Amino acid sequence: MLRALQAQLAVIVFSFLCAVTAPNPQDQSESESTNPFVVVLGIAQDGGFPQAGCEKDCCRDAWSDSSKRRHVSCLAVVDPTSRQRWIIDATPDFKDQLRLLDELGPADSNRGLTGIFLTHGHIGHYTGLMNLGHEVMGAKNVPVYVMPRMGEFLSTNGPWDQLVRYKNIELREIVADQPIQLNERISVTPFRVPHREEYTEVVGYRIDGPNGSVLFIPDIDKWERWDRRIEDLIAQVDVAYLDGTFYAEGELPNRDMADIPHPFIVESMQRFESLPAQEKAKIHFIHLNHTNPALQAGSAAREAVTDAGFSVARELERVGL
Repeated sequence: MLRALQAQLAVIVFSFLCAVTAPNPQDQSESESTNPFVVVLGIAQDGGFPQAGCEKDCCRDAWSDSSKRRHVSCLAVVDPTSRQRWIIDATPDFKDQLRLLDELGPADSNRGLTGIFLTHGHIGHYTGLMNLGHEVMGAKNVPVYVMPRMGEFLSTNGPWDQLVRYKNIELREIVADQPIQLNERISVTPFRVPHREEYTEVVGYRIDGPNGSVLFIPDIDKWERWDRRIEDLIAQVDVAYLDGTFYAEGELPNRDMADIPHPFIVESMQRFESLPAQEKAKIHFIHLNHTNPALQAGSAAREAVTDAGFSVARELERVGL
C-alpha cells in the first residue's frame, strides 16, 4: 500500500515538474512569429526558369508544369514586429515576388517595401525597379541602396532616371564594408566582389540580426580571384547563399564559358570538401542558370550536391535572424 502511494506521488511530482519546465508551444510560436528572418524569393539566374526562347529538355517540362518554374534570385529581409520588409535585388519577377512577400504578412508602408538593396547592374538584379514607376505602382520615395556607380547609372540613364526624378525611388549611397543599420535589430553590410563591372560595381551582402547572420553572393568570378577567403566569411554566418550559376564546364556547348566566369558548383564542392560537415551544411547554392542540372529535383547533379553535404536553395525557405 505504501509503495503504491509513493508511486502515485512520484507520478504527480513528475507531472508537475514537466508542466513547470516544459516549453510552452504558444510561447514558442509567438517568439518565432516576432523574430526577424530572411526568406528566399527566387533561386534562378537572371533569365529565370524556364528561360525565354528555350525549348530544350532543361526547360521543356517547366513550360507545361508551372510548379517547376523558379523565380530569379532574390532574398527578402523581414521584421514581423516592425512590419518592415526589404528585398535584395529587384528582379524581372518583381511583381510575383512582391506578392509572395505580401502573403507572408502585411507591410508598414510604400505599398509593400521598406527598401531595396541592389547587388549590381546586370539585368536580373535591378530591372524590376520599373514596377515602381508611374505606369505601374506609382511608388513614393522607396529607398534603394546602391554603390556609387550603381547610383550614377540609375540617375543618368533612362528610363531609370525617371524613377529618380519622379521620386518613385530615393537613391541611398552605400559604402563597401560599412554596415547599414536598418532598425534596432537588423543590419546589412555590402562588400565588393570580383565580377563583370561593365556598368556598376558588384557587391554581396551580409545580413545580421539579433540571433543569426546570412551571407548572399549571387554573382562572383572564380573564388581564387577574390582577395578574401570565402571560407572565412562562411564561418561567420549561419547560412551562406553562394553563386551556383553553372554546375560544370561544358554546360553551354555553343559559348565560351570563360566569357561568363562563375565558380562552377563542382569547383566549389571540391574547394569546400575538407570543411567540417556543419560548415558544408551552411552552403546553399543559388542563382542557378536554366541549363544547370542541379536546378532539377531528383537529378544526379542535385543528388551529388546533397550527398556532398551541401544544399540547393529552395524558394520560400527561411533563415531566422
